[in-house]
Amino acid sequence: MNKFKLVSSLVIAGALSLSATTVNAKPVGITPTLSSITVMHNGKPTEIKRNQDNKNTVNPAFAKTSRACPPFCIQPISLGKGIQTIGEVEVIDYADKMSKGDSNIMLVDSRTPDWVAKGTIPGAVNVSWVELTPKKGATTEGIINVMTKQFGVKIADGKDALDVDEAIADGDTSKVFDFSSAKTLVMFCNGMWCGQSPASIAALRKFGYPADRIKYFRGGMQTWEILGLSTAK
Repeated sequence: MNKFKLVSSLVIAGALSLSATTVNAKPVGITPTLSSITVMHNGKPTEIKRNQDNKNTVNPAFAKTSRACPPFCIQPISLGKGIQTIGEVEVIDYADKMSKGDSNIMLVDSRTPDWVAKGTIPGAVNVSWVELTPKKGATTEGIINVMTKQFGVKIADGKDALDVDEAIADGDTSKVFDFSSAKTLVMFCNGMWCGQSPASIAALRKFGYPADRIKYFRGGMQTWEILGLSTAK
């Protein structure tokens, strides 16, 4: 009987302790007026919110402070005239607009697939920097393919990769590309020390992609993870 009372007391004490922990935990919102949003990721509703555990710490994959430079050098705030650098709240706003039907926006994870497999921003599409960077083996034809099939760019009738190369050499791609329906690209990689999305952006600008339709999320997965925001596989 005494043993039963002891076990019961321990169970009650544990429940009270858990209740106290729950009561004392402070809610973690995204902004003072926004707790979470639901976006579409791979065709499924996925919630973006912050980790509610007040004692949660950063993902070990993003805890390292001293990656070798080069290649992991600190990226500048500005990647060029007209390219807007944005933060997490703006990324969430773009993701929300996409999920509400705005097909003119595309959230682009520029990392390699092995990194993306560990978790990405819900709503993002993986277009690896390797596909857009000539130094990594990307061809003019391959870059054209990405731009026309994924980014909403149109190539002029009768024009091909050779014509595009000549236009780039001349510094004017307006006669080979129609950017009137080009998507607004919100591009990111692993963070302020990652050169992958900047490399993709540099390649797109070389091909004439409008600067005002490129948004650079410099903090990338580093600050996304530091803030405890949801990721999706």
